[in-house]
Amino acid sequence: MSILKDTTLTEQLIHIRDMTVSCHIGLTDEERERPQRLRLNVTLTLDPQATPNDAIDETINYGTLTKVVRQTVLENRVRLLETLFDQVVEACFFDDRIKKVAVKIEKLDRYPDVAGIGIEMVRERN
Repeated sequence: MSILKDTTLTEQLIHIRDMTVSCHIGLTDEERERPQRLRLNVTLTLDPQATPNDAIDETINYGTLTKVVRQTVLENRVRLLETLFDQVVEACFFDDRIKKVAVKIEKLDRYPDVAGIGIEMVRERN
């Protein structure tokens, strides 16, 4: 007897894990003078997608997602990680199938005795 026969797939998650991007961000002019390395983790939640034709348009394109996140960070002109979060989340809702976006952003080099410091938040589509 198959265990899967009695289960229901309720959501699908797509992840970007440990993307590292350098950008100018920070509260002070001094902090923004040189690029800072950020590590991003992004998780998209969507309804389970059937892929009967084994075609990319039946799901979210990982390459598109990665490009959107990287470009959003590189084009930022903000001071706060919280504002950058808003920009990344907004960019990640590029497809109507995406229901929820979770983003974790860390500054990697801000404090010499800390591996990373940052934020993690989740936003759902209304």
